[in-house]
Amino acid sequence: MSKENTYKMVDLFAGCGGLSLGMEQAGFTPWFVNEIVDTFCNTYKRNHKLSDDHYYVGDINNLNTHIDEYQKYLSDITIVCGGPPCQGFSMANRQRILDDPRNQLYKAYLTFLKTVRPKFFVLENVKGMAHRIEDIKQNFKDYFGEEYKFDYQILKAQDFGVPQNRERFIMIGNCMGIEPSEIFKEIFKNKRDHFVLKDALEGLPHLEAKKVKGVKYTENAESGFTECDFVYPVTEFYHFINGEKEINKLYNHKNRYNNPRDIEIYRRLPQGANSLHPSIADIMPYKSRNGIFKDKYFKLDENQICKTITSHMRFDCNMYIHPWEPRGLSPREAARIQTFPDDYVITGSQNIWYAQVGNAVPVKLAKAIGDGIMKFLR
Repeated sequence: MSKENTYKMVDLFAGCGGLSLGMEQAGFTPWFVNEIVDTFCNTYKRNHKLSDDHYYVGDINNLNTHIDEYQKYLSDITIVCGGPPCQGFSMANRQRILDDPRNQLYKAYLTFLKTVRPKFFVLENVKGMAHRIEDIKQNFKDYFGEEYKFDYQILKAQDFGVPQNRERFIMIGNCMGIEPSEIFKEIFKNKRDHFVLKDALEGLPHLEAKKVKGVKYTENAESGFTECDFVYPVTEFYHFINGEKEINKLYNHKNRYNNPRDIEIYRRLPQGANSLHPSIADIMPYKSRNGIFKDKYFKLDENQICKTITSHMRFDCNMYIHPWEPRGLSPREAARIQTFPDDYVITGSQNIWYAQVGNAVPVKLAKAIGDGIMKFLR
């Protein structure tokens, strides 16, 4: 096996590939991928060179049932990563975690680990998972006994350069006898000053909201393109996400339809203001419920990090109003905030672009994690 294939990685619940890409930048080789949503996996395939037989597109529970059929891809795995959706981890829920039917994907992740037994694993999830950490640690001991040393930290993406307020629960385990605290110590060495929103948006083409509702596949200079030629301004942020690559295409930079009222709200709001701002009091559509909907509209501040990018953007971008232009962020802008490189192409429909980017692990957060683990392998 060639040196570049030495550190084989499995990505479960892979989405469009943000975590994989960051780990790949750290030196790991994506080797086997599981994702249930075809469109998300199509994006992963578009941006990686794995052949189709290295993917399982479907429910991880079914993968576990038929895992013997994939053993040739699952031997000598260095690391398994994944972020299983977990709806049953609230502090109010006192049910045993593994007995909660909402946590079947978490249970499936443990089952997969028990079968594959990689040298390292990474469990990524919402920071609220930490509320049940004692239960989670017991689950891992029930499955693995003392075979793995593991622990967690809440990592802030902005500490690793990502221009976004995003905190994630990261559990790392290994069967090599390495103390997890030593791994996290190496990860924290990758901290750097964060960029701000302006750094991610600067230099991208001007866009306007689509004026006609229900018109699909419209592409023009006003509302944007799926793909077009473009010369990027070379900035520190450009090098941060792209390295030394020279990219001459702009992908997924399109705006959606907005009604005239919303466009006027976008125009009036100053940066950093929300639905309660007096500038929109006369046209705010939720006055009677302002206390509930105070962030129904939010105009981002160019000099701050962005609020957390989420998959809610597939419905609207009212909480992600561009700081300079009366519109929401484009999918490309959201991808840049998630530190995807500019040549990472998101496939599917425009709303699905937002869903994929919003669900992703920020690439440079993943790279920092990968870099820290890699210190113990080379």
